[in-house]
Parts: sequence; structure tokens; C-alpha cells
Amino acid sequence: MDVKQIEEHGKQLLKAASEGDPPATILKMLEDLKAVTATEKLLRQTQIGVKVNKLKTYKDPAVQRQAIALVNKWRSDVKKLQANGQKEGISATVPKAAAAAGGAAAAATAAALPPLPHQQQRQEQPKPKYQGDPSKRNSKVDDVNTDVTGDKTRDNCVKLMYDGLSHMSDEPPDDILAVARAVELAAYNVYQPESNESYKTKLRSLYQNLKNKSNPQLRSRVFSGAISPQRFVTMSHDELKSAEQRAEDEKLQKENMSKAMVAQVEKSISVSLTCGKCGQKKVSYSQAQTRSADEPMTTFCECTVCGNRWKFS
Repeated sequence: MDVKQIEEHGKQLLKAASEGDPPATILKMLEDLKAVTATEKLLRQTQIGVKVNKLKTYKDPAVQRQAIALVNKWRSDVKKLQANGQKEGISATVPKAAAAAGGAAAAATAAALPPLPHQQQRQEQPKPKYQGDPSKRNSKVDDVNTDVTGDKTRDNCVKLMYDGLSHMSDEPPDDILAVARAVELAAYNVYQPESNESYKTKLRSLYQNLKNKSNPQLRSRVFSGAISPQRFVTMSHDELKSAEQRAEDEKLQKENMSKAMVAQVEKSISVSLTCGKCGQKKVSYSQAQTRSADEPMTTFCECTVCGNRWKFS
């Protein structure tokens, strides 16, 4: 890539990140930049190191790791050139004046390349947590503008996702809005156009699941990126349930299966039947489903006096 291509690549990279493009798209763009060997001049001209470093706080962990690795690679490229006494192709044998200028060049390199992650952590102040009542949070309470797509239906769906993600959360509004936009975009990519009933139905379903009191882990996993927007919008009803809900459903299913496998009994006393063993008429009967459900039930008789049992036909 030449300088112009790298500059354009950096612009497209930040645009993809801000508009909530799939992480796979951003990872591919970062992969393309691995072929770039950094020099001081290149970094100053394109600001590509600064642009890539902005992705170190991206919601997807894979994007974070690749962005940090790429910035570290470029830093290493520049250090190798300096160690060899070279500066963008200049011979190691340089005049003293040029060598003296090396300090200024190094300073320029430091400006072009952002600090290492642990250094930046010291420089950046953590974002303040939400101080209000998290149970009452929504876009209106947070005074957040969700009109971000240019389409009324889609903007309403962004609002829906924000309201679901902000419920019981103490995260900053801007961060929640970024995730809400990413989820809506992922849903739009799968179920578009916005007039499609599947698109609106899916987002309403996701909202209800995000607000589910018995499944708070879902909100935190979607916000953190543990569940990507692309995965979230394609999850089935069962997949959206919490582990506890699935375990309870499985337990009920097993209980129902056990009941279905056991003969369902209905008992009564009949004086019209006579026990063939003791001659008494104190006989109870039970009915059980012993074959398929569409076949008649079998009646079993039991004398309440002597205990004799037989099948009634």
C-alpha cells in the first residue's frame, strides 16, 4: 500500500467501527494492514497508528487484540530501523547533523504512535458509572438521541435495544448506545428491509429477553461482547434463556416424560363386577394406556377383599 491507500484504509476502518460493521469485516481490514512496514514518515503522514489504536477499546475482544498487536508491530518496525542507524532507507553512515536529528525524529515517532496499552491506561480516566436508578433507565431518562440511522423504524429499534441494554446497568450512555446500534445493524443485515415483519418481531423479542428479570446475564454478555451482535440477533428462544431457565425446563420435561410413561390411573368402586376368586362384588378398576395413544385404554380389575387382579375384556 502507498500513503494514499493507507490513509483511505484508516478512514474506512474507523467508519466501519463507528457504524457497527461486523467484527469479521474490521478484522479483515486490520489483517490487510499487517503487510505495512512502518516508518517514522509514514506514521506521521497517515496517522494510521493512532487510528488503529482507537480500536483497542472496541467491544469485540478479537478486534482489540489485533489492533494492539498491529500497533506493537509498527513500533517494533521503527525501533529496528533506528537500531540499524537507518531512517526510511538512508544508509547507516550518516553525518553527525543527521544523527543529531535522530532525537527529533524519535520524538516525532512517539507522537505518531500511541502509547502502549498499559501506558494509556494511566493517562486515560475511567468513564464515570451511571449514578441514577438503574431500574428506571431508558433512552428518555438518559436523554440519549437514538435517531442515528435516518430511518424512523430503524431508529425506533435502536431505541428499543438501548432501553433493553440500559435496564439495571450502570454503564455510560454512550457505550450502551454503541452496542444498541451494533445490535440493530446486525438485525437489519439479517432481516432487512426494515418493513419486514421478521425484523421488527425479532427486535421486540430481543428487547423482552434483555428486560427479563430472571436472566440478567444476557444483558451483561451482550454489552461486553461475549455474545456478539451477529450471534445475538440469530439466537433461538431456547438459546436466549439463562442456564437456570434451561435446567428448569429440562427438569419439567423429564417429569412430564415420566408421567407420560407411567399408566394414568382412575379408580372407582363398582358393584356390577364380581371377583372370580372370592365371589365378592367389592371390586375397583383402573385404566392404563399400554399401547399407542390412539388405541383404547385397557381396564384392570382388583378385588378389594382378596386382592385378586385381572384384565377386564
